[in-house]
This record gives sequence, C-alpha cells and structure tokens, in this order.
Amino acid sequence: MSPAVSPTEALSPELVPPSPAAPGEILLELVDDDGVTIGTGEKLWAHQQPGRLHRAFSVFLFDRQGRLLLQRRALGKYHSPGVWSNTCCGHPYPGEQPFTAAARRTAEELGAAPALLCEAGTVRYDLPDEASGLIEREWNHLFVGLVTAELEPDPEEIEDTRFVTAAELRELRAGKPFSVWFETVFEAALPGIREIAGHDW
Repeated sequence: MSPAVSPTEALSPELVPPSPAAPGEILLELVDDDGVTIGTGEKLWAHQQPGRLHRAFSVFLFDRQGRLLLQRRALGKYHSPGVWSNTCCGHPYPGEQPFTAAARRTAEELGAAPALLCEAGTVRYDLPDEASGLIEREWNHLFVGLVTAELEPDPEEIEDTRFVTAAELRELRAGKPFSVWFETVFEAALPGIREIAGHDW
C-alpha cells in the first residue's frame, strides 16, 4: 500500500469534456472497462438502470484498537437510506484524484480527517439495489487508514456511527441491513485492511 496516488490514477482535467452541471446537479466521472475517463454524467442518471460505469471510492478507517468505523446512512438519502456501510464512500469530482476525494469527503461527512490514508486497490462491480431500483456500476478506488480525532458526523449524511471488531461486524452483518456494495468492497479491501488492523480481520 502507498499513501500516495499512483500516476495511473492521476486525472488530467483535459481528459474530461466540458459538461457544466445544471443548478443542483452533481457530475461524476464516467470510465471505460479499463477505468479510463471517457466523460462526465449526472449522478442520479448514472445510477439509474441500466447504469453507467463511473469512478467511485470507498474508505475503511480504524481506531488505534483496530476497530472498524461504520456509518449508518442518513434516512433522508435517496440511495440506501438507513443502512450500515463502510466508513465513507462517494465519487470524485471530474478531474479530482480519488485519494484527494476520499480524504475530503471523509472529513466532510465525519467532521474528522483521516490520520492516515493508504491505497488498497480497485474493484469493479455491477450491483443492483432492489430497494431503490438503482444500480451501482462503479470502478471503485479503495482506501484504508486510521482515524484518531473525535467524530462530528454531518446529520444530513450520517444517522449513526459505530466502531466494531471483526467479530462484532460478523454479528452485525447477520442481523442488520448493509449497503448493497459493502460486502464487495470489504472483501476487495481485506488485504489492505489486514495491513492496517491486523490479521484478526
């Protein structure tokens, strides 16, 4: 793992065709099957069936005791409200490096920036969400790290937070709904998670 973004992940703004967002719209970076940027698309449109492959990130942060920080998504979110998920996830702005986006969005949602953030690979998936009818077609950049500051979650984004051990996570997953992408990104990030939090994971 490396805390620096690799050269292949560095995005040049010149690669993204001009496509200014309308008021209230959020643009995502659309990618091809190799993860190369091919343009931009509006966020909700990219998640509607049949879905458009786009760049995303997922963050897994641990405390000094090796416990994973989970968040329960706010009930007002249009996608996967009220379910448990990893520490933070989201989408880089067009032209924004995934590492930068992951650090920025973690601080925005949790009110606490990561004390350490390292790359943990990428994973591509196509995961329909039966509850919402939306689909996750994502080229997801994975990050693992540490959080040491006191949390101040944004209530518009996060309903609840919880630090869990590996055993507690297994128990929680057996009885509580999780985001449709959680298992996929968690399994893909496990090698990096074990470097940060130990082989109990």
